[in-house]
Amino acid sequence: MILMRAKLNNFLIFENFDICTSYPKKIVDSSIEEEHLDGFPQFRYKKVIVLMGGNATGKTSLGRVLGGIFNFIYNKEYRFITSLVEDKLQPAFFSVDLVLNGSTLCRIESTIRAKENAAAQYNSDDIYVSVSLEPILKMDSYERCAKRLSAQSHPAEDNYITELEKVKGMSWMFEYPRDSAEIRKSSANIDMNLYASILERTLKILDPRIVSVARVRETENTCVIFYRNQEVVLQDGRTLPPFVLSSGTAEGIGIAEILASMRMGLYGFYYCDEKFSHIHSDMERAFLSVFIDLLGQNHQLIFTTHNTDVLEMDLPKHSFAFLKRTQGWDSTVSCVFASDYIKKAGASLKNAVENDLFSSAPVVDGVFDSIREEAAI
Repeated sequence: MILMRAKLNNFLIFENFDICTSYPKKIVDSSIEEEHLDGFPQFRYKKVIVLMGGNATGKTSLGRVLGGIFNFIYNKEYRFITSLVEDKLQPAFFSVDLVLNGSTLCRIESTIRAKENAAAQYNSDDIYVSVSLEPILKMDSYERCAKRLSAQSHPAEDNYITELEKVKGMSWMFEYPRDSAEIRKSSANIDMNLYASILERTLKILDPRIVSVARVRETENTCVIFYRNQEVVLQDGRTLPPFVLSSGTAEGIGIAEILASMRMGLYGFYYCDEKFSHIHSDMERAFLSVFIDLLGQNHQLIFTTHNTDVLEMDLPKHSFAFLKRTQGWDSTVSCVFASDYIKKAGASLKNAVENDLFSSAPVVDGVFDSIREEAAI
């Protein structure tokens, strides 16, 4: 599964938000192999997107909204998206273009009706969905296929469950920080022997005090982490007792699950949200390189980070995206790609970010002003 485009309106902080993962022409000697749909050389997509931005610009929120949309489509349960509507008094809308089964471009659009008051509850009659499918031809680009898709006349249906039955072939994985309320449980599809092996290597890298990790065969989705004088049980992604691992080591649990899932090719779409906030910069770059190496064709990774050292990695400039948010009560979030601004080969992306070329740097003046005001009291 590949996300080609997402348009969001009135979901969390997103108003008239648009992100597109197509790119115009093949890059010679790119460090990322096969950045096109298998068997369709002109159908190019950004296989890896490193998503950056200041605090509260929407990196985690974008994952939450996409995850809600994917779960709505797959489970056909409207609460996955209605819980994310920002203003009930206004209609909400999303449109996503997905490549499914390696040869079909699918567009799912949904409108949620506005409610008469903020306390009113949504029901199934408030949800309208339209699903359009278009086969991808041999020499199609995304833009060419999407144009045919747009030409289809297909009104939104109020029976969204029947409409969503048309969507087949979705697979995704979202990983959030361990201290998030949205911890993802270990997938039952993962080979636990492989996972335990990768978990041991990952945790020993992050914490040299760890001696080994062993799978508990008698209990489902359970491993034991062995220190020299301590044992920690890991069940369904949670440690028993809780909070015994350091923050960086705890993040290794989810990192190992991503690695195992990629090794097995379980999912087509991965969203890795700030899993390395408590991990050294060099370690983050090394793990990201391994993620990219393991990422299969027709697969895609969105990787969010604050670490500007990642900008020095040998990746195409179109792989780097920046979320920026305007100031004020009516602030909006937009997404820009480095390739939209920097065309010259060899130009330093890190220097461009440090000089705020993309207008994505946080505004820190208020920090100093608040301290001065406090001191003056």
